[in-house]
Amino acid sequence: MSSVDSPVFYDPAGRRWRRVRRTWLALAVMVTAMAAVFIASVLVNPVLPSLNVRQVASLPNTADIKPKRPSLPANPSEQKAKKAQAELQHALALTPRVVPGKRRSHIPIVPPPTLPPPIVPTNRPLSIGFYINWDESSYASLKRNLDHLDWVIAEWSHLQAAPDGSTSLVTEVDAPALNWVRLTRPQVQVIPMVQNLVDEKWQPDLLARAVSDEPGRQRLIAALTDFVQQNKFPGVCVDFEEPPAATQQALLTFIQELHQEFAAKGLFVIQAVPFDDPDWHYKDYAAATDYVMLMAYDQHWAGSDPGSVAAQDWYERNIANRMHDLDPAKTIIALGSYGYNWTEGDKNADEVTCQEALITARDSKANVIFDPATRNPHFEYDEDVECYVANDLTADKVERAAKCAAAVAGAPAFIKSDHSGVRVSQVESESARRIIPTRSYAQ
Repeated sequence: MSSVDSPVFYDPAGRRWRRVRRTWLALAVMVTAMAAVFIASVLVNPVLPSLNVRQVASLPNTADIKPKRPSLPANPSEQKAKKAQAELQHALALTPRVVPGKRRSHIPIVPPPTLPPPIVPTNRPLSIGFYINWDESSYASLKRNLDHLDWVIAEWSHLQAAPDGSTSLVTEVDAPALNWVRLTRPQVQVIPMVQNLVDEKWQPDLLARAVSDEPGRQRLIAALTDFVQQNKFPGVCVDFEEPPAATQQALLTFIQELHQEFAAKGLFVIQAVPFDDPDWHYKDYAAATDYVMLMAYDQHWAGSDPGSVAAQDWYERNIANRMHDLDPAKTIIALGSYGYNWTEGDKNADEVTCQEALITARDSKANVIFDPATRNPHFEYDEDVECYVANDLTADKVERAAKCAAAVAGAPAFIKSDHSGVRVSQVESESARRIIPTRSYAQ
């Protein structure tokens, strides 16, 4: 057969077949060896080190065997946060366990101890302090000054319009403060104050609705009686301001009925009244209360022309007029320590504390002028703003007020400081430090 007619893969010598056979034989040997190794690895137990792992009832869950997050190098902020966390945990480990805090409304009120009624001092002025909930410094100041006080009057209730159109009483007792007084110095009388002040503004219409008719007066008297008796208070201080002239008679009737109800239960009534207002019948209110508190400030007020808040001659003239009708043993004279910023062109002044006025004068480098006639300082700043300050907590001003009251009344009068809180009991330089901040009464 010619080369042209022979098959392409024809190998008459058989060399190709020998090579293929040897290749397949080698592959067969390799596959057999690997199969033998695989079967041996399945059938023979491997030799493992002893880990002393205890037996478990069940296999771990999938979530338990998830791979851990790789530990990557932290950036500087993460390193700082981890360091702060470690320091916090270390400090927490060294700190004794602290009982979780409670809201003030959830703290139980400590009942007052069984003590004989405190005797009202006759050889010195009665020392009175005011307490407020809205200023955190008031609680700290109360702790500092509690040893100097006979009474603490707390702003813990006010009138509020009810949905049905009637007037309701809102109470906000600060349990930590009340408990502190009762546990630390139980002989101090804690007296709640009720006001017609809502959202920093006096509400004459709300007061008129509360006392104008007999049912409204009785509801308010019942609410005050329950509030005072439930908390074991010795009485109440009534601070209803800016009543309409037409409401004066109804307000007097309310005070008379409240005093009658309280007196039957051994409770007393204090009423705050303006220093110089012809619409107020001072003698009638004094007869209807246990104590009258004369607010000896606001000669000029937020809505008036600029001027002294409580000039010395104004104070002396009005204290003489008031004490013709009042019993000095039942009279509390309230001195002020606050001021007003009158801006040119603005009808309403901004009220400031004495501390705020002093800081403003310092920061603006104003020239503070002390008027020797009124004994009140004032200063101008920002070209169109003038500030008048009544600072009646200085030793000189307290001494003058005390001497004037004693000379007019013929006996030591009660004196207290308002707007900065504690009425001093001694006329000395230390008295100016006995302060508890409080809300100003004349808004």
